[in-house]
Amino acid sequence: MNNMEEIAGLIDHTLLKPDATDKDIIKLCSEAEEYGFASVCISPTYVNLAAEKLKGTKIKVCTVIGFPSGAHLTVIKVEETLKAILDGAEEIDMVINIGALKSGNENLVYNDIKSVCAICKDKTVLSKVIIETALLSDKEKIVACNLTKKAGADYVKTSTGFASHGATVEDVTLMSNIVKESGIKVKAAGGIRSFSDLKAMIDAGASRIGASAGIKIVEEAKNYLK
Repeated sequence: MNNMEEIAGLIDHTLLKPDATDKDIIKLCSEAEEYGFASVCISPTYVNLAAEKLKGTKIKVCTVIGFPSGAHLTVIKVEETLKAILDGAEEIDMVINIGALKSGNENLVYNDIKSVCAICKDKTVLSKVIIETALLSDKEKIVACNLTKKAGADYVKTSTGFASHGATVEDVTLMSNIVKESGIKVKAAGGIRSFSDLKAMIDAGASRIGASAGIKIVEEAKNYLK
């Protein structure tokens, strides 16, 4: 991380609050363009708006599927993914069926992930799979990462930001160790509020950061690079 452009390019500038308005999303898009973030990560209902605002820029539109519980039927996740891509989404962050994983129903979890990732691959859209580490044991995290790897995702992601806690260095390290040889990357999200937080996650093996504090992180990084 030698320059501001590189640091900003690690961040998905995120706004997933249920009370986010059109005005908030437009502001988010403007900030993403100004700072050069990798993407804006927003709810599906705002994909069309964000895609319009970011047309002609390098900023990707990322949205969430089955968010935040992951308990949606696979057929719904599939339709939601297709609609999001049609509306202009270029990156898809889907939530696994957490309850099914904890129930030991690995086939359901795998088919759920695979169904969404197959669409993304077909449409040349980046797929990220949220396993919600705060709700899993280490053994379940390993199973979730292996299922994500088997399903052909591009990334495995720690958190929605809606559980009891978000990314931890320990979880990112564990996830990275499981998937790195397969070429799958790790996205750390939830609770990353400072440049030191970002640096710790990158050092642990993350390649992308989901954060609502992206501007604060980049501003702090300016002092680090002086």
